[in-house]
Amino acid sequence: MQTDLHKIIVSPQPLSSDHVKIFLYQILRGLRYLHSAGIVHRDIKPGNMLVNSNCLLKICDFGLARMDDPKNQAQLTQEVVTQYYRSPELLMEASRYSYGVDIWSVGCTFAELLSRRILFPVSVC
Repeated sequence: MQTDLHKIIVSPQPLSSDHVKIFLYQILRGLRYLHSAGIVHRDIKPGNMLVNSNCLLKICDFGLARMDDPKNQAQLTQEVVTQYYRSPELLMEASRYSYGVDIWSVGCTFAELLSRRILFPVSVC
């Protein structure tokens, strides 16, 4: 893989609506596979999407990934996902969460692909 999606977003290279559709489709298809296997990635963001010259995208960095096990929610901590991509349930410190945290992050990534900027920038106090 030659680059990641973050580098493409911040580059001056134009992104057509077809590029955005292709990237989003591949992200969602990859997540569908992970979720069908019971895996919550927990760190979906453009920097964790590798892209080659043919626009083939692969999800990477499974360091925070966990199995979605309703019986063992203790392994699902609040220390997940880069701040810009955190879902409301993580921001509200919910004790239980699931695949929705990944879907929220995909939505933030989609908005970033369209606008070429972070959807919810965090200011430092």
